[in-house]
Amino acid sequence: MAINVLLVEDDELLVKRIQNHFADTEFTIEVDPTGADALNIVRQRVNLRGAILLAIIDIVLPKRDGLQLAKELNTLTDIGVILLSSRDSQADRIAGLAQGADDYICKPVDLLELELRMRALYKRVAVNLEDDESEEFIEYADFKLHPDNRTLITAAGVESRLTEAEHKVLICLISNAGKATSREKISEKIGQPDWSPNDRTVDVLIGRLRKKLNDEKDQKRIVTVRGKGYMLSI
Repeated sequence: MAINVLLVEDDELLVKRIQNHFADTEFTIEVDPTGADALNIVRQRVNLRGAILLAIIDIVLPKRDGLQLAKELNTLTDIGVILLSSRDSQADRIAGLAQGADDYICKPVDLLELELRMRALYKRVAVNLEDDESEEFIEYADFKLHPDNRTLITAAGVESRLTEAEHKVLICLISNAGKATSREKISEKIGQPDWSPNDRTVDVLIGRLRKKLNDEKDQKRIVTVRGKGYMLSI
C-alpha cells in the first residue's frame, strides 16, 4: 500500500535527493515547493483513499511560515509532521513542538535518518487510523484519554487530539499520578534522553496539556512541584 507523503521544500536538490531515495519504497512523495497549496492538497483528501498521512515541512518557505503551516495541518487532520530546518537551537526545536510537530530534523538531512523517523511516525499514524472507531478510553479524574488515537475529552466534553509528545507526557503523568515526576524522566519518555536543566521542551509540552485540559489558569490538575517536576493530582 502506498503511503502518501507531502514534502513542502523549495530546495530543488534536496527534493530530488528525497524523491530518489524513496523511489523504490512504499512512500509516495508529493511536492509543494512553496507551501502555498499544502493545506488544500491535504484537505481535499482527508478520510479518502490516497489521503496524505505524513508531511515533511521546511520551516523557512517562500510563501508560507513552515511553523504556522504545521500548526494548521495539525488542526485539520491527524497527520504526522516532521519539520526540517538549518536551525539547530533548542529554541527552534521547542517552537516546532509547540506548533504540534511530531519530529524535528536539522539540515543537512541524513536520508537514512529521515526514513527511519518517517517509518516510526507512520506506525503511530496507522494505529490511529485503525483505532479511530474504538471507544476504549482511559478515564482519569475529570478527563478521558484514548490510548491509541490520542483523543482527549475533558469534563466539559471538549475533544482534542494530542500530539505524540503530548500523549507520552500525559501517559507518564498518569502512570505516576500523585507523585512528582522529574523533567528528566519525562524527557526520557518522549525520546529525548539528553535532558539539561536549561531544556524547556517539557515545560512547553506541559503548557500545551494544561491548555487542552482547561487547566492553564488554576493548574490544579497538573501541578508544578518546585524543585522536583510535575505531578498529576489525584
